[in-house]
Amino acid sequence: MTTGSWAPPTRTEQLLYEAGARGDRAAVLDALGRTRLYVLLARLHADVPGHTPPLPRHRDKAARRTVVPVLTEGMLPPWHPDWVFEQTTLDRLAAAWPHDRWWLAVNPDTPFEAALPARPADRRAWQEAGARGGGPARLRLLTHAGAHLHGPVAHALALGAHLAVLNGLVWNGLGAQYEDYPSDVARLRHPWDVHHRGDFREKLRTLIATRLVGRIPEAVLGIRRRLAARLGTAPSDERWAAEVSDAFERDNPYGEGRAEALEFLRRIVRYEERFRADGLLPPDGRVDTLAAFDHGRAVNVVRLALGARYCDPPEAERSVLRVLEAARQAYDSWEAFSLGYLLARLIHFDVGDAEPVYQESATLHRILTQDPSSPYRNIPWS
Repeated sequence: MTTGSWAPPTRTEQLLYEAGARGDRAAVLDALGRTRLYVLLARLHADVPGHTPPLPRHRDKAARRTVVPVLTEGMLPPWHPDWVFEQTTLDRLAAAWPHDRWWLAVNPDTPFEAALPARPADRRAWQEAGARGGGPARLRLLTHAGAHLHGPVAHALALGAHLAVLNGLVWNGLGAQYEDYPSDVARLRHPWDVHHRGDFREKLRTLIATRLVGRIPEAVLGIRRRLAARLGTAPSDERWAAEVSDAFERDNPYGEGRAEALEFLRRIVRYEERFRADGLLPPDGRVDTLAAFDHGRAVNVVRLALGARYCDPPEAERSVLRVLEAARQAYDSWEAFSLGYLLARLIHFDVGDAEPVYQESATLHRILTQDPSSPYRNIPWS
């Protein structure tokens, strides 16, 4: 569906257009109750600690009313160094709304606009719509039709799709924000300890070099990989364990003991067996490297840095292309990349009851490798 020269960037804008064309106010609220909404902020104000700027508003002279403009994710303008966005939701707006006679203007002056009165009864309807929709959903593959869909930059952005799907964010965005300005700044500070442009560049180098994924499990996988090349076939688990034990007793290259290495080996064997049983890995398949975990996270660190204004769009594009170059040296297919990411994620979070994390991880893999609209189905690996 297109509207003249306009095409809906995401599913949300399509739903708003269709509901508006029908005059279906309930469907408009349902669409808005399931999505993020964005409020424009001056970066100067956003950087003031503890400052909560008032909702922006202006006078709609044609309608003769005061409106508060908000945008859906697909309608955010291009990146600008001094203008940033903060996300909100329909029910949060309802709870904080300052004036009964103001109106909410969603995507004003576009084919995907919606104008909502904000009297007390209307705001109760906003809250009900938010409760029905459950707010922005996780584990959704979201694509921006006007962003990168093909070519090297799209390929690079797709490396970060696991985290984008996990958080219900578009996978191919490289613009005004990742989640929103305050969240992007906060996420870089913790857990990444990135506070400025120099920190970002150093963290990116570390991730591209896969120095954060876990040296011991990566070394254990490397021993099996080299052993398989030497034997011409995959070694038995017993032969692999013996090689790991000998290597760590002889060289101890990372200052860690053989017991920890063998524990990682047991986890890898357990998860690979589960992958095979669930059809994620062929009967004779194996995961050779966990590099995907650092490469996928590197792409998201770039997107966060762009949202935090620690880099600009040209640097962001160059950065994700550097990640892509490293990933293509480590893997030969999307399936192999995704399984490397999954195995590393499972090892990383293997504490307590691992089953919820396993199910979530398997869902991520299936969405990305099976959904017809997934970049993993539409962008060739090589």
